[in-house]
Amino acid sequence: MSFPAWLTDGVAALKAYAHHPDPRVAMANFFALLVASNQPFYPLYLYWTVGPEIGPSVWTFLSTPFFLAVPALARRNALAGRALLPIAGIANTLLSAKVFGVASGVEIFLVPCAVLALLIFRPHERWIAAFPLAGFCFLAYLLFHDAYGAPFHLYSEAEYAALLRLNMLSAGGLTAFTALSVSTLLADAEAEAASAKAPGGGVTRH
Repeated sequence: MSFPAWLTDGVAALKAYAHHPDPRVAMANFFALLVASNQPFYPLYLYWTVGPEIGPSVWTFLSTPFFLAVPALARRNALAGRALLPIAGIANTLLSAKVFGVASGVEIFLVPCAVLALLIFRPHERWIAAFPLAGFCFLAYLLFHDAYGAPFHLYSEAEYAALLRLNMLSAGGLTAFTALSVSTLLADAEAEAASAKAPGGGVTRH
């Protein structure tokens, strides 16, 4: 079964846009585009699992351009591009907490934001990017959890329970997928190291 040419070309263009020779940057680019491509479907998830009141979800689209900009910024500055990913995620989470209310459990997305912040930077970048960004995730929860005020729309108790399940599953899935991506990255590095050590693999023999 062949796919339409426009679909094949579109996927190829996205892969080219996300590509970067630095594997950590490439991973950040991939996650940024994954989140951005998933955002248009969030109102549908909300409709199917919670109820017909999907208007508040439109506010989440404010972060979409920032997620889409991650690969472009990474081409100019790899550190800044990677930093934009958790920054956009944190901002989107805080906005969503105000829009939907803390009863929605949307603050759970601060967890994958912190995890990504700790994984996409190298050891020498931890104090300038990873630790501050991950730390702000915890600080944001402590500072803002009780300060959002009334949500834009007040859902029923049953709807909030459904919204909580949706957000818990989504954040858990994103965190698990992050771990899987890092595991793949480590496996690739191990395979490359093993290949380099093999006879004829690039190690100078005396």
